[in-house]
Amino acid sequence: MPELVTGDMVKEGATVIDVGVNRTDDGLKGDVHFESVVEKARAITPVPGGVGQMTIAMLLQNTLTAARMQGGVTAGR
Repeated sequence: MPELVTGDMVKEGATVIDVGVNRTDDGLKGDVHFESVVEKARAITPVPGGVGQMTIAMLLQNTLTAARMQGGVTAGR
């Protein structure tokens, strides 16, 4: 649900990682209401653009690890 988590739900100084992506008439929105949480959070990821690159990097790393475990990849060891 877009912007479900609001500032009154977040502890002062918290780190907020918003991984939700919701398409709305106003564009992409996260599960966190950024404007009300950003004032309280020590750190917060934006939507879009917050964790997508890390997700891709970890998927690629896991794919490489799985290939190595199957004996299919030896480069980079």
